[in-house]
Amino acid sequence: MSSRPSIADVRDVLAVHLPGRRIGAVVELGAGLENVAYEVDGALVVRFSREPDPVRRAELIGHEARLLSAVARVSPLPVPEPVFAAAELGCLAYAKLPGVPLSELSGPGCSEHGAEIAATLGEWIAALHAQPVERWSGLVDVDDQPPAEWLREAAELHEGVAEHVPPAHRRAVAEFFDSPPPERGHDLVFSHNDLGIEHVLVDPAGWTVTGVIDWSDAALVDPAYDFGLLHRDLGPVALRAALGRYPAGAEALAERAVFYARCSVFEDLAYGVDTGRAGYLDRGVAAMAWLFP
Repeated sequence: MSSRPSIADVRDVLAVHLPGRRIGAVVELGAGLENVAYEVDGALVVRFSREPDPVRRAELIGHEARLLSAVARVSPLPVPEPVFAAAELGCLAYAKLPGVPLSELSGPGCSEHGAEIAATLGEWIAALHAQPVERWSGLVDVDDQPPAEWLREAAELHEGVAEHVPPAHRRAVAEFFDSPPPERGHDLVFSHNDLGIEHVLVDPAGWTVTGVIDWSDAALVDPAYDFGLLHRDLGPVALRAALGRYPAGAEALAERAVFYARCSVFEDLAYGVDTGRAGYLDRGVAAMAWLFP
């Protein structure tokens, strides 16, 4: 196999792991710093890790396959479930989920259905958080840095994107950075840990959630964090709808969720500026209206 896996490599690995399957169209979905992904006949995603160390590459693929299989067993919503893993090649294949990322949809429909989508996700988050932490032993790490550190990192990111913050919101941003962060004091739960709307798939015809993708950041975290990302991307009505599907104690999560939303918007702004991906920058600027009114 070449240093950059090709369509021919996809066909070769499928011949070994799915013998007898007829292979038609193979198209590249995209190539990033970590992976190259291909779509096969619109139904299968075959992804190759770009990790140069073969031992580390095999470990990464084996770990991800185990994690995705474990998540699929308990998730009420579809997630990418491995069809096969060729760890020695750094290859993981899974069935392509239906739907499109919510981040790719815009217009009245997105606003109209945001709360409904968030309610579905809130119920789904609750199901994940209800799983015993011990279930994820050896599969995920703890990601629970102190709120003061969140605030410090957000302030640093803000310095690089301050010019993109609309003038009407700059005073509220300054007041946020001058205010104390929320108190710590929560049990850790298993969660997606990166539940931005780019990772939520929906059916654009019916606006139903069809799956959640990209589990590379999954961890044991503050239960408020993924709710914070929903607030950042979909707004306060969506946050209330999501928390409305959470069991007793949801009110205690709201303050921290808003805090994480405010901190993480600067990550999105910085990512949009650094990569030239206008969608992240545009969404971050739009979110200022409810994050820093």
